[in-house]
Amino acid sequence: MKKTACLNVLLIFLILSTPLSASAKSSRNPGLDRIRHIVVIYLENHSFDNLYGLFPGADGLANAPEETMRQTDRQGGVYATLPRVMNTEKKPPVPDERFPSDLPNRPFEISQYVAIDQKIGDPLHRFYQHQAQINGGRMDRFAAVSDAGGLAMGYYDGRKLPLWEYAEKYTLADRFFQAAFGGSLLNHFWLVCVCTPHHDDPPAESIVVLNEKGELIKDGVFTPDGYAVNTIQTMQTPHSPKITDPRRLLPPQTFPTIGDRLSEKKISWAWYSGGWNDAIAGKADESFQYHHQPFAYFERYAQGTRERARHLKDETDLLKAIEKGNLPAVSFYKPIGAHSEHPGYADLLAGEMQAVAVIRKIEQSRLWRNSVIIVTYDEYGGFWDHVPPPPGDRWGPGNRVPTIVISPFAKRGYVDHTFYDGTSILKFIETRFDLKPLGERDAKANDLLNALDL
Repeated sequence: MKKTACLNVLLIFLILSTPLSASAKSSRNPGLDRIRHIVVIYLENHSFDNLYGLFPGADGLANAPEETMRQTDRQGGVYATLPRVMNTEKKPPVPDERFPSDLPNRPFEISQYVAIDQKIGDPLHRFYQHQAQINGGRMDRFAAVSDAGGLAMGYYDGRKLPLWEYAEKYTLADRFFQAAFGGSLLNHFWLVCVCTPHHDDPPAESIVVLNEKGELIKDGVFTPDGYAVNTIQTMQTPHSPKITDPRRLLPPQTFPTIGDRLSEKKISWAWYSGGWNDAIAGKADESFQYHHQPFAYFERYAQGTRERARHLKDETDLLKAIEKGNLPAVSFYKPIGAHSEHPGYADLLAGEMQAVAVIRKIEQSRLWRNSVIIVTYDEYGGFWDHVPPPPGDRWGPGNRVPTIVISPFAKRGYVDHTFYDGTSILKFIETRFDLKPLGERDAKANDLLNALDL
């Protein structure tokens, strides 16, 4: 071997074997120090039963009690057949003629009628409506409290999807619940700060109205005490240029985030987002989702700050970092809307293929030997799941969502029945890097270690 090649090999060995820093070492489990890169791939809007209900060894459709599969109307009456599947892309929604009008009142396979590379409707998935769908743990009002009707009871044969192979090969968690009720905005916040965004003086027209039982009378963005639980964009950039009234935007937030905790210990991290560069340049792709960028809501990461430039990056930066073998210690990856698997504006297959492409790129890099990849979903997307969420707090947890742990350290061919929720990802990062918890939920959460063999 030539002298130069020998030196290169030695250099790579030293890079891979050198500790991150004294502060990055775990004080809990020496085996954790072998993990140098945690990569979270954050996809969109599918419940566990919706994608992995047929997975062998998992608590799936075969375990669903009959009473949870039979959907009821808002008065508790059992439907004779499922409500008509609606096309929610039309306003108001109209019947989706691709689906029969008399589907049996039970789960059905969507791809019998719409292929996995075709778009379907986007079922309602909002904070108070989600709790009504859960119906005290009976899980029987998903079709009734939906603008998509019976589509809420649809599922896929996941064996047709690219990520299924990784679930078979590594660890699939079948007791992983979304951190908060409802939709994307709130769950993105809980992923990064274990917090619910707040407005000190929200506009009256945006505040929900509840009756004495806490039931929804009028929907809105904010709870009566000013917490944003449904979609709203940030007053900072980027936000849609179509929104010109600042009252329709959320003021900058100041809660501590996982990014802050990592930076305090000088541990490298980044949030990578598809379409980010175009969005901050004012030419966002039509499928770019402004409310999927949680750090952009925080004052510390405002436009023009050093913290934004250092930590909020584009998908292209992620790919370059993988190629160069210099990913940060913690990476969050948010695909652009069209590749996020979000019903309505994305098809399932395109999103799965994009996620797999990134995973394979890591597998083929020198990063792989020291990496843990967590593929998960922000929330349920309005789709039924048969397992009731465990008791929690005011904010959640909500439905089960699919989560796959992919790593040389992951248990092989394993279904993990440990209870997790979205804050377990933070607990895992906190455990690995000896960070202070952000809140009560992540302090008490299980930390994904049962999915690994260290």
